[in-house]
Amino acid sequence: MPKKKAPEEGAKKVINPNVMGLRPEVLEQPITETLEINYMPYAMSVIVSRAIPEIDGFKPSHRKLLYTMYQMHLLGGARTKSANVVGQTMKLNPHGDAAIYDTMVRLSRGYGALLHPFVDSKGNFGKVYSRDMAWAASRYTEVRLDAICGELFRDIDQDTVDFVDNYDGKMKEPTLLPTTFPNVLVSANQGIAVGMASNLCGFNLGEVCDTTIAYLKDPECDLMATLKGPDLPTGGELIYDEKALGEIYRTGRGSFKVRSKWRYLKSENLIEIYEIPYSTTSEAIMDKVAELIKAGKIKEIADMRDETDLSGLKLTIDLKRGTDPDKLMAKLFRATPLMDSQSCNFNILIAGMPRVMGVREILEEWTAWRMDCVRRRVYHEMKKKEDKLHLLKGLRRILLDIDRAIAIIRETEEDAEVVPNLMIGFGIDQIQAEYVADIRLRNINKEYILKRTQEVEALEGEIADLQATVNDPKRIRKIITKELTDVKKKYAQPRRTDIVYEHMLEEEPQEDETPDYPVNLFLSREGYLKKITPQSLRMASDQKYKEGDGPFLQWEATNRDELLVFTDKQQCYKTRLSEFDDSKASVLGDYLPTKLAMEAEERVLWACIPGDYSGHLLFFFENGKAARVELSAYQTQTRRKKLTGAYSDKSPLVSALLLREDLEMAVYSSDGRCMIFHTAALAPKTTRTTQGVNVMALKPKRVVTDAKPLADTPIVNLSRYRARSLPIAGALLREEDRGETQMSLLEPENK
Repeated sequence: MPKKKAPEEGAKKVINPNVMGLRPEVLEQPITETLEINYMPYAMSVIVSRAIPEIDGFKPSHRKLLYTMYQMHLLGGARTKSANVVGQTMKLNPHGDAAIYDTMVRLSRGYGALLHPFVDSKGNFGKVYSRDMAWAASRYTEVRLDAICGELFRDIDQDTVDFVDNYDGKMKEPTLLPTTFPNVLVSANQGIAVGMASNLCGFNLGEVCDTTIAYLKDPECDLMATLKGPDLPTGGELIYDEKALGEIYRTGRGSFKVRSKWRYLKSENLIEIYEIPYSTTSEAIMDKVAELIKAGKIKEIADMRDETDLSGLKLTIDLKRGTDPDKLMAKLFRATPLMDSQSCNFNILIAGMPRVMGVREILEEWTAWRMDCVRRRVYHEMKKKEDKLHLLKGLRRILLDIDRAIAIIRETEEDAEVVPNLMIGFGIDQIQAEYVADIRLRNINKEYILKRTQEVEALEGEIADLQATVNDPKRIRKIITKELTDVKKKYAQPRRTDIVYEHMLEEEPQEDETPDYPVNLFLSREGYLKKITPQSLRMASDQKYKEGDGPFLQWEATNRDELLVFTDKQQCYKTRLSEFDDSKASVLGDYLPTKLAMEAEERVLWACIPGDYSGHLLFFFENGKAARVELSAYQTQTRRKKLTGAYSDKSPLVSALLLREDLEMAVYSSDGRCMIFHTAALAPKTTRTTQGVNVMALKPKRVVTDAKPLADTPIVNLSRYRARSLPIAGALLREEDRGETQMSLLEPENK
């Protein structure tokens, strides 16, 4: 944490009479310095000491609570009042009893937020799948540590982890808990820090153990072979997307979809939903369904109610007669949180620094940390045996002359001189001498000393074996593997979240309820759009336009078609024709810049009906270049309304064309020249912002003024202007080829 800086000498002090207090003055300082002094310590405190979990899978609040319960002998003992635990935890976590109890609730079995809860609870602890189900006060509930906590504290008294002072220096607490399995991958965890967040989804304990064992044997193993996918406490069905899961495993970021489990009771004509996604609640689902019914988008439901009881979650949907339950659920999955996406952000503190890691990186860090824990445990055990061996070696020295040892003790006048005299008499150190001096009188016999000294050889062998383990990573990995095998055998449970592969899903085409009928579209030069039905058009007179405006483009389409609108800001606006009201020829129509919420002073240049997004778009620029872009480049899976970078910004756009099949184009320049080329000569590109290729060679200060299909031109002498290769300068237009050609930007054309 950075040290607070003292105010700079010579800083400007502003006397302000409106400031009350002992020092009526305001100190001006740079905002960067203010942030460094006041904001950065807070930000680092939240990141390092509050919101982001560490490699053991716990935040500091979790760790303090569990360690307090361990110190209260609640592992395997009787339950105690939650309020008692909360009060004791405040010795380590002085942030208020409410925050501590909330932490306890999340870790409890009753709440159900974890696959393997750490707190064995009794009483009302609410439910993770309910937003409104409040838990009881701490004075009414009882808790103890769950059996799996034995794997958290097994080695904690054997110097496996470091201990630090608590906030007031009166107690010690562990920096990490020496978990014997990768709890960071098993227990779901969320945290929001300053400028960053963490969202860890849980995986099945058995699968995590198998994956860790496989990683210890081969760090390049296929993780997806053993780690099938996330396993959530609320169950549901995981929609298996190998690409999406692979991205999560690789980068630590991504999302996956989970849908609810349901059953249809034909005799009662109702649907029961008994498992929902972990990321939602029963109240959120009920609210969304009610909203859809109110809007008239779902008409198959007669009633919906929450029948959750002690047996678990149950949402009941009464169906109207003749309703197909499969089609209804498919519709609900699309429109409600009954199928929801859960995001992942594997942000973990490693040595005090937050890191977003994939599963393989997490396993790498966890195994390295766990190997260090095991090495410290083995070394601790070895040192205890070495100390015992040292004492026994001193005991063996007096075996040669027990009577002399007794005589030295008996003849020494002062108690303080007993140990020094034994050290001198037998050539042993102080620790050995104190051990000999403390032997009870009845044990000063040859038989007792012989029995004790017989352990020396065995101890020497054990110490040598432990030393070899400390120095051999392979032996440490074997120890970890055995521990993981034992954990899996003892605590592993079947998956709660079933895996549903995409080929197993019944594809239900989404019904488009938008009315479908033919329409005629008219776009003016100023950007006014009119959608007129054929019936209305037949009864209409001339089209009405604003003064100075006129016809630009017109199409025949259907009400469900999309419209692509290109502007002078290199942007493309996507809209559906159904979003426009039917109009008449006698009105101006909808002003597209306003209708599409364009930027200030943004102008419509061109538009088209993409249809099924087959074909290409041709763009002609003033610099003589032409770009051919696949129309599919403008197709999006989501209903995005604006695409930036719709075409190249290197030169102003002169003309655009929707190309369904190749044809000949005529290109005109400002010096009266023309050239004709076939569009097949242009290679299609998938990048919207491609600059294209040169089709017309231009002299300095000359630009392309127009480009249009050859069929729409009055050119007679075709061979004069045809290009044999690109680019060419073109030929000067003859009088008979000019016709009434108007050289203007994006000349109106009917498509």
